[in-house]
This record gives sequence, structure tokens and C-alpha cells, in this order.
Amino acid sequence: MSSDKLPYGVVVNDEGQYSLWPTHRPTPVGWQPEGFQGTREECLAHIRAVWADMRPLSLRRAMNGGADE
Repeated sequence: MSSDKLPYGVVVNDEGQYSLWPTHRPTPVGWQPEGFQGTREECLAHIRAVWADMRPLSLRRAMNGGADE
């Protein structure tokens, strides 16, 4: 099976950064499943839709005076 047809899941880390990860592999340390699964292209489209601010969460908090988002 080609890599673009493998099932993927969207993962997110503590800094609010998103990535896709093959569902047949263990989730990497420091990342959690976000809940969306699909083809590579479907996962990339989902990430584009939900990850509007690519700054790390710690930077966003620092720029907002430490306030949670």
C-alpha cells in the first residue's frame, strides 16, 4: 500500500502544534491523538482548517501576558 493511502491520525503536542502520524505506529512521546483520522490528504486538510495560529502555545501566552487562550 502506498504511503498516501495508509490511514493517518492527527496528533497535537503540548505547544498546540499539529502533525499527522500513521495510525499503525505508536504515538510519539510528547504527542497526543487529536481525534481526527483519514487519508494523508484528509488529515492535512483538517490540520490546515484547525491550526490557524502556528506560533507555539508558550509564545502565544507570553505575547498575551501569560493569559490562557
